[in-house]
Amino acid sequence: MAETTTIENTPLKAIDTEQPTITATAPEPKQLETTTAVITPEPPAPTQSTNTPAQEPSKTLTAPPAEPGASPTVVTPAPTATIAPEPTPATTAFQEAVGSAPIISETNAAANSDVPAATESEKAAEEPQNSLTKRFTNREWEALKQFRADLPRIFAEGFPDDPKANEKPITFWGVSIDPKAPLDAQVSVVLMKNLSVTDAREMFVSTLRWRTSIGIETLLKEEFPQDVFGNVGLIFGRDHQGRPVVYNIYGGDNLAEVFSDTQRFIRWRVALQEKSVAMLDFAEIDQTVQIHDYLGVSLTSRDAKSKAAASEATNIFQSHYPELLHKKFFVNVPTLMNWIFWAFKPLLPAATLAKMSVVGTGHHALKKALLPIIDAKELPERYGGEAEAW
Repeated sequence: MAETTTIENTPLKAIDTEQPTITATAPEPKQLETTTAVITPEPPAPTQSTNTPAQEPSKTLTAPPAEPGASPTVVTPAPTATIAPEPTPATTAFQEAVGSAPIISETNAAANSDVPAATESEKAAEEPQNSLTKRFTNREWEALKQFRADLPRIFAEGFPDDPKANEKPITFWGVSIDPKAPLDAQVSVVLMKNLSVTDAREMFVSTLRWRTSIGIETLLKEEFPQDVFGNVGLIFGRDHQGRPVVYNIYGGDNLAEVFSDTQRFIRWRVALQEKSVAMLDFAEIDQTVQIHDYLGVSLTSRDAKSKAAASEATNIFQSHYPELLHKKFFVNVPTLMNWIFWAFKPLLPAATLAKMSVVGTGHHALKKALLPIIDAKELPERYGGEAEAW
């Protein structure tokens, strides 16, 4: 799950230079043969910006009078023009990612307008805030405002069969989003997560259509057999920061039944994901912790059908649930699978690796990895905690 880069373009300012003068001392009427020229030393050259070509300082020359008593002639060169910076490739890439008009930084706006840039306190007064929105950068606020202004058109594309979609509120991840009045702190957090991906606008439209096609509201009311899925995926406890913890068990003895109907498995897994997301308030908590348990799993224990179903579920989460994962632990990983992970580690993005942790077997290893994140009273006994779970 990708993370975004913020780059500020700071407008360049004209370089102020002192104007050294060359002064010629006019000869006295009776001492023309001893006329001397006094030259004032030039001050040190000012530091040049890395983006501004070096220029010689301007000089004002005072010529000696043609005759004694005549006024000196002053010659002043034309003023030096200020060279504006060109947009960098990184700035252009960011603009393309949000799929909108170019984003103008606070500094550039102030430089090119008579209206001063808004201060942080002014921004707080303009936007509803919570602890999560206060972490947004100015750049992210600008992207969010443009994305938010486009919501009526996005909703119209996301729900093409509804002629009033551009003005109708929807519930997304448990948060009500009104395209006509989206000024809300929780809405800002939810939209910012969907802005974190490449081609954010297109991906959000795709997510709206996918949620309609799979029938999220109906799916959440659907009942799945507990004897099949009861011990395959569970939500239990929270971490130290209040994030819900989701457990995925891959070593059960009924995997053939779990994956016997691929679409049933997908619907069950999406329902579990939606239930974990419903535990986020998007005011203080906006991510989950996942623990994937591979106890009893071998390289031959999963068939092609189970691998295909797991792959489809992974694609769904990457495409339609961006930036909802805080940390993922792979526990009770067999030695051979551990080696495979480390072999592929150089191919994984640094941001992905930062959220992943591979843990071996045994209570000591599990406690060492999990207790810094999850309190013992919230961690099941089977993982080194004190909680009575399943």
